[in-house]
Amino acid sequence: MSVNPQAKDEPRVNEESRRARIWRILRPIVLLVVAFLVARIIIGIVGAIDWPAVWAAMGLLTVPAVVLLLLALACRQMFNAVPLTRFVPGLSLARSVKNDLTAFLIGTVAPPPSDVVLRVSMFRSWGIDPVEGMAGVTLNMLVFYVVRFAAPALGLLLLAFEEVEAGRVWLAVASVIIAIAILVALVSISRGDRLATVIGYSAGRVAARFRSDVDPGAWAEAVVDFRGRVGDRVKTGVAPSLLSLFAMVLSDSVILLITLRTVGVDSQGLPANVIIGAFLLAYPLTLFPMAGLGILDAVLVAAWTATAGIEFEAQIVAALIIWRVVSLLVPIALGAVALLAWRRSAWHASV
Repeated sequence: MSVNPQAKDEPRVNEESRRARIWRILRPIVLLVVAFLVARIIIGIVGAIDWPAVWAAMGLLTVPAVVLLLLALACRQMFNAVPLTRFVPGLSLARSVKNDLTAFLIGTVAPPPSDVVLRVSMFRSWGIDPVEGMAGVTLNMLVFYVVRFAAPALGLLLLAFEEVEAGRVWLAVASVIIAIAILVALVSISRGDRLATVIGYSAGRVAARFRSDVDPGAWAEAVVDFRGRVGDRVKTGVAPSLLSLFAMVLSDSVILLITLRTVGVDSQGLPANVIIGAFLLAYPLTLFPMAGLGILDAVLVAAWTATAGIEFEAQIVAALIIWRVVSLLVPIALGAVALLAWRRSAWHASV
């Protein structure tokens, strides 16, 4: 009696897929816990936080400052939405903002790939080919990774006349090398099927070292298919998308600058170039869940306190809390509004 080898492998494949689904759900939670543990260690090194002083500093926030922060946030969201309009044919800026906000909301409150499912549903309701739409989302993500890892280079320029630890400089250099590698791969993919095949197969072989079910040949075919869909869009869309996403990151740093000045950290205590430079230097930490919530904040507290002095620690922590409310909680609320508006318009279109 012959035995089907594929049938014997099915339980193992199912078990691996089940483990992958569980890890996909648990991964953000694990990373968030790790981030807070690291944050606790870093802040413990800096010194104990005077929480009554933190709340008192937060009370300095004024209505004009809130309006200014919301305007800066609006600029950030618009800059963040520009790349999708360059990579997804027929997508307007308003719909791109709506798509980003709702995906951010769903990605925050539900495990992946819930945000992908929502993006696809929105593209379909707007008459946009979901495959074309998700190809644009993938390009957007790759360009953002370039900006995320290139940001420390700009941070080093702003801190050129400040004392920066050698370790942080080398980490910034390594980060920039990663950004260059991603950009080169992205541009190379648009140049032809042969190069796209090499890149896809090489990436698949690396991934196969960590997951036994990865097929490098399938990865190569997927990259070639992706190249066929986005080749021209890469040539025309990468440059403006890079500029727009750099502007988005700078808008985020401007929000931080406004909050620090509002809670009483003046330019003598902490100059603007140190605020923005340190933020850009640490920006790759936004790779962690919730844009590096915990670990990024702790690194910034340590860096800025080293310059301004421990007497400004409470105000710095207060500014970071306000920044997180503006940059995380407000977009989540806006995402809920955008989701309700989209569902209402989709319902009216179907009636």
